[in-house]
Amino acid sequence: MVRVGEIQCKTIMGRSGIGSVEYAINPYLGCQHGCVYCYAKFMGRWGGHVGEEWGSFVDVKVNALERLRAEAARKRRDVVLLSSVTDPYQPLERERRLTRGCLEILLERQFPVSILTKSDLVLRDVDLIRELESCEVGFTLTAYDDSVRESFEPGASTVGARLDALRRLSDEGITTWAFLGPMLPHLSEEGLEELLNELTGSVSHVIVDRLNVKSGIMSRVSHVLYERYPDTQPLFKSALSKGSGYYSRLKREVAEMCRLRGIPCNFVY
Repeated sequence: MVRVGEIQCKTIMGRSGIGSVEYAINPYLGCQHGCVYCYAKFMGRWGGHVGEEWGSFVDVKVNALERLRAEAARKRRDVVLLSSVTDPYQPLERERRLTRGCLEILLERQFPVSILTKSDLVLRDVDLIRELESCEVGFTLTAYDDSVRESFEPGASTVGARLDALRRLSDEGITTWAFLGPMLPHLSEEGLEELLNELTGSVSHVIVDRLNVKSGIMSRVSHVLYERYPDTQPLFKSALSKGSGYYSRLKREVAEMCRLRGIPCNFVY
């Protein structure tokens, strides 16, 4: 059961630390998707959720639209990311509609928008996305096997739903891309060629990342491995060990798979 609270935010359109975007909007604190590997779990400390399990709470920023309207009026028009430390289309968005409200305000001034999500709920807002002069939609895909999704991303849309949403957005003429990450050792590899086959023709590019083990998530990851993938657990940990060449090999293999399919590919590790 996810505990939902309401908070006031001092600002909503913060400067982004990501090179390709200027601003980030996070309408919610916390995320119902509850991804086991999520680096954003540190955000709990800002809302008084220290010690609470990531995915067990979400705080709704009830004044987000009021703040955005004021901030967007005075900000230089540049790329806005929805979102960086939450999913803008987590299940609660169906009811609260903060992300849709943000898009409506950004559309008034035609801010360029980049959306990153794990949810096919983004299809609800195609009417607004089409009206933006510059908007791209990215989907995070950690694995092709939906049982891996179920284990590590329990609250997110299925892999099939995300791939279908990508195709439908692409068919609408909307720029789409895929974030393949974090690549989970010996789990994300399974079905990777099939996943890239599904993406071919639907995405403008893919970005690939490794698992960030410095974000304090390994105890949660290890628990899932022990419960669901005991045979893979030693291989997984070996791949993450100092001096392992696992991710270097994976980079070469993924780059070649993408080259053969004509998919531009960038790595952020």
